[in-house]
Amino acid sequence: MRGRGPALAVAAALAVTGASYGAQAGPQQAQPASRATTTSAVKPVAGTTCPVFPADNYWNADIRSLPVAARSSQWLSHMSTSVNLHPDFGPSFGNGPDYGIPITVVGSGHPRVRVRFDSQASGESDHVRYPLGSDTRIEGGARSTGDRHAIMVDKDACRLYETYLTRKRSGHWHAYSGATWSLTSDHLRPDTWTSADAAGLPILPGLLRWNEVRTHHVDHAIRFTTDVTSSHHLWPARHDAGSTSSRRYPPMGARFRLRSSYHPSGFGADAMAVVRAMKVYGLVLADNGSPWYFQGEQNAKWPDSMIEQLKQIPARAFVAVDTSSLKVSNSSGATR
Repeated sequence: MRGRGPALAVAAALAVTGASYGAQAGPQQAQPASRATTTSAVKPVAGTTCPVFPADNYWNADIRSLPVAARSSQWLSHMSTSVNLHPDFGPSFGNGPDYGIPITVVGSGHPRVRVRFDSQASGESDHVRYPLGSDTRIEGGARSTGDRHAIMVDKDACRLYETYLTRKRSGHWHAYSGATWSLTSDHLRPDTWTSADAAGLPILPGLLRWNEVRTHHVDHAIRFTTDVTSSHHLWPARHDAGSTSSRRYPPMGARFRLRSSYHPSGFGADAMAVVRAMKVYGLVLADNGSPWYFQGEQNAKWPDSMIEQLKQIPARAFVAVDTSSLKVSNSSGATR
């Protein structure tokens, strides 16, 4: 589970893989990039024709040519790089298809309801009517004691709604926080505002989705967590939830790239599609939680073999990259 509170303990000891990823010890060399430039290149949400933000959006930016961040070594030294990555979805820890963050697709006719937000985040939440109902799938289930994220996509308006700590009490919907975005716009939330995620970013674009993995077409960065973050954030993140002011710890919005020299053996095509995405688009630090847990949608079709293969990726095979050259505007997620 993820959260905004103190560091969470890793749920299980993760063995470091014996796979070699080359003799390269220094920063990864820049690779030529070929970034998508049209919205049509972005894989839509299953059951919709909606892009997950425009192709020029930060989440969809090819980062192979970006330089290693100046603080990469410092950040990584505080990020438990002796562990392997852990897919925070699919059949893991015996939780089966209930593990992961579900996505609910609705139409324009779905009833909208008011949501009562917790006082700590109400002023930073979007006070609109949300398409919540008995058909809404909530992370971990409605009675969960975990994060209870709810992600809803209006397929007609191509609008995204997300809530955190979602629950219904005495006939009223409640959440810690909530936010909404147009999936066809690069517009960001106001700086310093949270969302359903600690980084103030949308969750959906960072989730691995089965419809893209099964076609081996993962064209975006992937959301992940670590246990101790700094009380700072980097564009396009809007918010932070760190427990230390030291900039030696990673900030929300930090982006990490899997070294091109990492070549796993025995991985199937599905797992290799994820590995390629980690090299081309990378990982985005978006919340506090267990170190190197990366997120995907809740879906019963995730293959056991793929999940086990992804658990072999070593955290030490990553470097942080400097994304500052991508920024067009402080208020936009569009990239150069």
